[in-house]
Amino acid sequence: MEFVRKHAALIGLGLTIAIVFYNAGKSSGRNDISTVVSSVENVSSEEPVSVDFAAFWKAWNVINEKYVPASTTMAKVDDQEKLWGAIEGLAASLGDPYTVFFPPVESEMFESDIRGNFEGVGMEVLAQEGAITVIAPLKDSPAFRAGIMAGDRVIKIDGRETSGMTTEDAVQIIRGPQGTKVTLTIFRKEVKEPFDVSVIRDVINIPTIDVQQLPNGIYKIDLYSFSANSPNLFRGALREFILSGSDKLILDLRGNPGGYLEAAIDMASWFLPASKVIVQEDFAGTREEKSYRSRGYDIFKDDLKFVILVDKGSASASEILAGALQEHGRAILVGDTTFGKGSVQELVQITDDTSLKLTVARWLTPKGVSISEKGIEPDYKVPFDTADRVAGIDPQFEKALEILNQ
Repeated sequence: MEFVRKHAALIGLGLTIAIVFYNAGKSSGRNDISTVVSSVENVSSEEPVSVDFAAFWKAWNVINEKYVPASTTMAKVDDQEKLWGAIEGLAASLGDPYTVFFPPVESEMFESDIRGNFEGVGMEVLAQEGAITVIAPLKDSPAFRAGIMAGDRVIKIDGRETSGMTTEDAVQIIRGPQGTKVTLTIFRKEVKEPFDVSVIRDVINIPTIDVQQLPNGIYKIDLYSFSANSPNLFRGALREFILSGSDKLILDLRGNPGGYLEAAIDMASWFLPASKVIVQEDFAGTREEKSYRSRGYDIFKDDLKFVILVDKGSASASEILAGALQEHGRAILVGDTTFGKGSVQELVQITDDTSLKLTVARWLTPKGVSISEKGIEPDYKVPFDTADRVAGIDPQFEKALEILNQ
């Protein structure tokens, strides 16, 4: 799950480009079409951006004048679909898997993802290095119950190769009505050969939090996502922890793909004094760096024994929270290196039914380390492989217990 925010400042630029493409496109196929746009007015900047669109318009005209579908079964593509394809290509040219243009159908799908209202298999995926990588399956989702793991690479979907497939293409194929089946061909590092996993799609309800009290006065909070109501639920869990009289806490962020920045800031504030930096937003020189600071709830004494469990399925908000508490010396991290999703996207409305998800900044830890580069390294790196899972062993959790019981 990504940090995605809507920002009005970029809407003007998106609409200007769309209008220029559309108005010129309406005259496509005519010999008198102007093939050069000398400048596209960037309404969010004082400086106009000079752009020569001669190659684009030549290709547009050649396609309109000469293209014949390779077979009679191929659907005709209208000018509007070609426009969407051109903008998709523009976004793809950046080489950033998180920057994506959503045509009408895909835009509605993405909005439903944000609302948490969809049917599918329940896993976060990303097009990466020529395949579809599983960031994390959601707890109790069909993917989770089928044994899909963070780090798995989906090399086929219903027999269709995923090489070169975008994240959005993969999501659209994997998703489907409740009760239908999708077969995923999985490559897993510790397994010699790829294998098929059949998953029955279902209504996906994104879980948030579980709380349990363990022997020896240890309290454990499992946080599965950083949703809008996560801060209130986390506050309630901490209240239970305090009333228990314990000073030993485990926060399990394994398989947590992230969510709202505000939720991560609020949660970190329970452990840090006011004004301590939780995360920095780096705009790569386009504007001044911004720091997000603790609200200073800071209710715990220095004798709190606190372990956070992380793995390669911990991403985005999980990495921000874990990285901040680690660098400020408030928690010990145990597990595996986190995913490395350290960028922020804005959702820009291009037209009434299309949108652009655009990377606009990078997240840095309080000490200025880029989360995107290598993820967050735990203090104690403990492997947790398939053999452990089959045997019902959780070495990362056992290490956390060992630290807290010292």
